[in-house]
Amino acid sequence: MAADLRAFERGLFGRLRQAAAADWEAYVEHAFVVRLAEGSLPEPCFKHYLVQDYLFLIQFARAWALAGYKASTLDELRAAGAAMAGIVDVEMGLHVRYCADWGLDETAMAAVPEASATLAYTRFVLERGMAGDLLDLQVALAPCIVGYAEIGRRLAALPSRRREGNRYDAWIEMYAGEAYQDVARAAIEALEASAARRGGAARFEVLARDFATASRLEARFWQMGLDLSD
Repeated sequence: MAADLRAFERGLFGRLRQAAAADWEAYVEHAFVVRLAEGSLPEPCFKHYLVQDYLFLIQFARAWALAGYKASTLDELRAAGAAMAGIVDVEMGLHVRYCADWGLDETAMAAVPEASATLAYTRFVLERGMAGDLLDLQVALAPCIVGYAEIGRRLAALPSRRREGNRYDAWIEMYAGEAYQDVARAAIEALEASAARRGGAARFEVLARDFATASRLEARFWQMGLDLSD
């Protein structure tokens, strides 16, 4: 396990994370997620997040469809297709069942307008994919995919984590678990392969800017939920 986690530190992804260190830390250590571990987040904040995350997944699936269009090899096309199918056919179903435990109905969630924070990040990802190539899109997606894995690991090890009687602990376990950690590692490996194919090192300045922007937009997604506690 420890050796596998080096994927989160090395290569282009490691350089991107280091270049955006302040934005990345503000995202993965946001008060919203820390309060999940402590069990102190007001439930309306989490339920609002869950609804917006459902809407987010719809746009995320569109981003993977765009990744398929941007693919230049059959392997990339297959990976994009599998990712989109995984969201539409598996992850959204799991999310809906998880939301049902919080009294949230799929029809009602689908009728909720997208919050400004949801619009900002998802449309940024789609714009980068449409304007650029597959690597631009992968970099814009990376803070979400890999960030949740890092958040899960951090929260699982947090000294202030409360497990007994904490309704949010299942969420932490999901993202700290090996299944999701494997998803994040696979995303990093795909990003590194794409960077090698598309001259990522020579484009680092632009990619780093987009990675930092995506990290800030992710932090605003957390803040959207936390603002309900004010």
